[in-house]
Amino acid sequence: MATIAQQSLFSWNEIETTSDLDRLSLVLSVLPDEKLMSKLEQKRGKGRNDYPVRAMWNSCLAGIVFQHPSVASLRREMQRNAELRQCCGYDPCLGMDAVPTARAFSSFLQHLIQEEKAIQEIFNQLIQQLCEHLPDLGTNLAIDGKAIPSASKPIMARAA
Repeated sequence: MATIAQQSLFSWNEIETTSDLDRLSLVLSVLPDEKLMSKLEQKRGKGRNDYPVRAMWNSCLAGIVFQHPSVASLRREMQRNAELRQCCGYDPCLGMDAVPTARAFSSFLQHLIQEEKAIQEIFNQLIQQLCEHLPDLGTNLAIDGKAIPSASKPIMARAA
């Protein structure tokens, strides 16, 4: 039997057995997003701060970590889950009133779209950190093509 020597940064079991909030906290703790946050806060200036930039960003990340299909779904979860609101950085004393409106999310997402370059920089920093731990990252790559969905029409065998 052929043995496979593969480096591992962590065990998936460690990640899968943690709670959703713990996974969100893990993501929030490792993202190098300070430049983006400062830029968005500077852009907001002295305008209304009903929903802080950092809490809004953390909410968007929560939507990804928890695989919410829509902002409406994320908002319902945030209204139901006080721990999630607090983890994202909203004032716990406000209760459900801390949950941003759909319009506030829409506006925030528009601002994020304008910062695509800064978000790409965050991703690039994470890749760079990963490369420091795994110097051979990307040297060899193999995938199972069956796992990639295709929208093409199947080729029918011709009768001879």
